[in-house]
Amino acid sequence: MPVIEVSHLTKRYRQHLAVADVSFSVEEGEIFGILGPNGAGKTTTVECVGGLREPDGGDISVLGLHPRRDRDRLREVLGMQLQAGELPDKLRVGEAVELFASFYRRPRDPGELIERWGLGPKRDTAYRELSGGQRQRLSILLALVGNPRVAILDELTTGLDPQARRDTWSAIEQIRDTGVTVLLVTHFMEEAERLCDRVAVIDSGRVVALDTPARLVAGLADGQRLRFRPSAPFPDALLTDLPQVSALVRQGDLVEVRGGGELLTAVTTALAGHGVIPEQLRLEQASLDDVFVALTGRRANGPADNEQGK
Repeated sequence: MPVIEVSHLTKRYRQHLAVADVSFSVEEGEIFGILGPNGAGKTTTVECVGGLREPDGGDISVLGLHPRRDRDRLREVLGMQLQAGELPDKLRVGEAVELFASFYRRPRDPGELIERWGLGPKRDTAYRELSGGQRQRLSILLALVGNPRVAILDELTTGLDPQARRDTWSAIEQIRDTGVTVLLVTHFMEEAERLCDRVAVIDSGRVVALDTPARLVAGLADGQRLRFRPSAPFPDALLTDLPQVSALVRQGDLVEVRGGGELLTAVTTALAGHGVIPEQLRLEQASLDDVFVALTGRRANGPADNEQGK
């Protein structure tokens, strides 16, 4: 049985349909990504999963529990890091962890958790004095202090510098390595490609694709570009007749071939059979961002979800 099951979820704010018939499931031990731009409905979706909002329609199950009816039981097995979460400026790291631990019947050891997540030297440091990356580590720590089986992490790396972002990625991988299932909300495609086992791409409140990042990329008709300089002339039809090739463009002596599947093998084999060597050969793979553009017509950039109904 999946750890999380969402079936035909809908949520409306007045006249705005924020989430429209969203369905997905999350298996135990996965990092499952909810991807999309600002306003796509990502945050609303996970807030419904976590029991913070009441859906207008559909069914949700987390470890067999209903997020609203079984809220007290769910709190013992689900940890959440919310995008807009802030702590009092003067609250010290150790105090925050002790406070959150007191909310649970069987919490993790606060001291051990602080050390494990690299905040030992900051135990007596006030929240306002922490760097962006340290605040995110503390947010993760607070989501884990209840010893949950599932963690929801919402836009963890928004506003971080590149090094802090990569440090946070490593922290998320550590969570999965401890056996916790992760539901990750992000609008960074690179983040999803690095971390997620599977992703649901949401646009305008609807799931427009759901699969592993690799399969989504491989599914693009022209998701690969192969550039080379041929050692001898050859007719375009030698390559354009291949099922893996969608287009061929010549720029002087440079040839660019676009396609999918086993493009590299198909092209080099065809050229070899014609006695042509592809010199200065370069293969460029599409990215998850390219998939999003193909699905929605725009890139998933911009600020993170931060308004009700987003």
